[in-house]
Amino acid sequence: MNSAETPPRARHFLQFNDFSRAEYEYLFERTRWIKAQFKSYKRYWPLVDRTLAMIFEKQSTRTRLSFEAGMHQLGGTAIYLNTRDTQLGRGEPVEDAAKVISRMVDLVMIRTFEQEIIERFAAYSRVPVINGLSNDYHPCQILADIYTLIEHRGAMRGKTVAWIGDSNNVCNTWLQAAAIFDFKLNVSTPPGYEVEAERIGPKVARHFEAFADPMEAARGADLVTTDVWTSMGFEAENEERKRDFEDWQVDAAMMRLAKKDALFMHCLPAHRGEEVDSGVIDGAQSVVWEEAENRLHTQKALMEFLMLGRIKPRRPASMRKN
Repeated sequence: MNSAETPPRARHFLQFNDFSRAEYEYLFERTRWIKAQFKSYKRYWPLVDRTLAMIFEKQSTRTRLSFEAGMHQLGGTAIYLNTRDTQLGRGEPVEDAAKVISRMVDLVMIRTFEQEIIERFAAYSRVPVINGLSNDYHPCQILADIYTLIEHRGAMRGKTVAWIGDSNNVCNTWLQAAAIFDFKLNVSTPPGYEVEAERIGPKVARHFEAFADPMEAARGADLVTTDVWTSMGFEAENEERKRDFEDWQVDAAMMRLAKKDALFMHCLPAHRGEEVDSGVIDGAQSVVWEEAENRLHTQKALMEFLMLGRIKPRRPASMRKN
């Protein structure tokens, strides 16, 4: 059985900047191994008797399924909590909820609107807290996206990623990732939807370029990626956004400007005919289904790391002392 180094105190994953490049490289090594076990139908249960609490304020398909199935596949248990059905929905302070919930489970994942809610919960939690999505960041998505790109195209350093569309939580997380992994991020948004200036610090600025023309942002890119034009919480702006974003659809013409072997990603759900043409998302360059599956595997590696620390690889029998 693998031995583990237990972290001296709870580590949290609230935004992509919370981990170093070396830690991500370790997570990707673990992801490869854990995914291989899954594909070979080999049982791997390092989290037996561990419990994950999943707290949802925002609706979800992939986040809930990947965390719930992932925890089960690691031998643990996942409990679904919707804020509407808990005292959080009746005004219980986040800090009080954190103190109670973290005494009863081993790990907490929160999917909510305000990043501040996750930060406040983590500050009073005795166990690791994972950001399953907030209005500001979506670190678990970019964890899966980068792993998927590495699977298909190798190391991230020196690559170019083109983000087309809204400067939302996914875009914000790509900005952090670019500085950590040393790749270039081209961002093209309609006027009025640009990246907020406070998100472009000195480290990010060296890896970021804004483009008024989405076609130019995609030119020479290794990856073209996008998201829905209207994120959850902005539904009242839907018709206005459709007008504003109509020239920011990822289509075949845009993909032809990217590298010949460029990939397309979308964190899903997708609206064909809006942010992406059906010929792109269902075409040969699309890896959205592998990207979605990799949420499962990268998050399993993440949960293992947060609860058990770094796993020391088991030495071959021939190297062990008698």
